[in-house]
Amino acid sequence: MNIKIAPSILASDFGRLAEEVRAVADAGADLIHIDVMDGHFVPNITIGPPVIAALRQYCPVPMDVHLMLDEPDRFVEDFANAGADIISFHVEAARHPHRLIDSIREMGCKAGIVLNPGTSEDDIEFLADAVDMVLIMSVNPGFGGQAFIPEAVRKIQNVRAMIGDRDIEVDGGIDETTAPMVIEAGANILVAGSYIFRSESYLEAIESLRNAVK
Repeated sequence: MNIKIAPSILASDFGRLAEEVRAVADAGADLIHIDVMDGHFVPNITIGPPVIAALRQYCPVPMDVHLMLDEPDRFVEDFANAGADIISFHVEAARHPHRLIDSIREMGCKAGIVLNPGTSEDDIEFLADAVDMVLIMSVNPGFGGQAFIPEAVRKIQNVRAMIGDRDIEVDGGIDETTAPMVIEAGANILVAGSYIFRSESYLEAIESLRNAVK
């Protein structure tokens, strides 16, 4: 399975954001993961479409935009226009998820659905055939640097059986210890924030995750 690494800029130096994005891309990142928080769905506020639009010119790899928002359908067009390549939204926040998936695809983006740690994979059973990616949170969303929740491994296994060979992304507490577990369970896109951006070498950190099960 082709393992992709998506550094989460939530853990980067926001004062040097464009430089950080270019640095991890040059170090081999496959995607740039962008956490969008509204202070309602999660208890934190991060960035919006203008920042993503400004970063687009510095980002040579796909932008993976994770919407941690109430009423995500109100905002997907803005993020698509800003330059997102993948837009994922939480099943817990979507009133009409099938319609939202169709809207995201009509805007030229791939569509992902996100599951919080406390949400069963059964909640996406009837969406599984519609999405390009499932993002499984292995921490409770809202803040970086949290510890990995082990029960996520079983959820990854179950979702892999549900969606076949489409992408499974996992986000939260990913490092050299947890990466092998989630890859063996079936994840193929690893989101890592603190592990990469606090490393002395972005290149070595990214490669250690990519090669975690070799």
